Amino acid sequence: MDTPVTFPSDGLTLAGDLHVPDGATGPRPAFIVLHGFAGSKDKSHAEMMARLFESWGYVALRFDFRGCGMSEGRRGYILCHDQVADAKNALTWLAQRPEVDPKRIGVIGHSFGAAVAVFAASVDQRFAACISSCGWGHGERKFMGQHPGEDWPKFLKLLADNRAHKEKTGETLMVPRFAVVPMQPHLRANLSPSAQMEVAGDTAQSMFDFKAEEVVHFLSPRPVLFLHGADDTVTPTEQSLRMWELAGQPKDLVLITGTDHFPLGGAGRPRTEAILKGWMDRYIPVAA
Repeated sequence: MDTPVTFPSDGLTLAGDLHVPDGATGPRPAFIVLHGFAGSKDKSHAEMMARLFESWGYVALRFDFRGCGMSEGRRGYILCHDQVADAKNALTWLAQRPEVDPKRIGVIGHSFGAAVAVFAASVDQRFAACISSCGWGHGERKFMGQHPGEDWPKFLKLLADNRAHKEKTGETLMVPRFAVVPMQPHLRANLSPSAQMEVAGDTAQSMFDFKAEEVVHFLSPRPVLFLHGADDTVTPTEQSLRMWELAGQPKDLVLITGTDHFPLGGAGRPRTEAILKGWMDRYIPVAA
């Protein structure tokens, strides 16, 4: 059963859906589910994860970051540290729910949401566990992998044009989302229908400057799983490799062969589900 909910974050009201397993009794572990770049909690990888976790007996909260979906905030103006704040405020709200054990709340994110999940869990000791799905830890290096060759100077010009425009007018430029994060056409069907097709130039700069890998060592001794498609054409696989290298124990890294950027959206789903279930049973089982 999932129920529409709202909660506050820095003066804004964020929209979410709370998944509680049917017949659930007593406080149980929970996961906060973070959606991807300029995406939505609905009809997305985030919704797939939340429903999957609910079916395994976990409480799950999926929500729209500020400026996304049904949450308040400026459309397309998506800053990494704002999203970290939203994840921490979601934890504050969820920990007060009677269905939830406040000491066993994990966070899982996909893509952009994974970078936010790692950063939030690293700097907020209240998170009990973290799962990063096709995530990234170093914005500049990630963008270099996403904009190879002659495309790299074009991307740097996009950032420079935004800085110049903002200095002149006080306003950010709005740019196409695929100019920031390229994605092959056949993969775009995995995006939520509510995904935004235009984002602020400040969003790209925020991602460029964001470095979850600089804080990931603070996660230890809480467990972290880095899950990544071995054939990811959106987020370079090396991003998860590097975060795993820098994280402390306990840490796990799984690269799923034959899987692109959406491991729950294609043929790799059964293997992905088995990996997730096995890891969660070990580190944050439904039965305490």
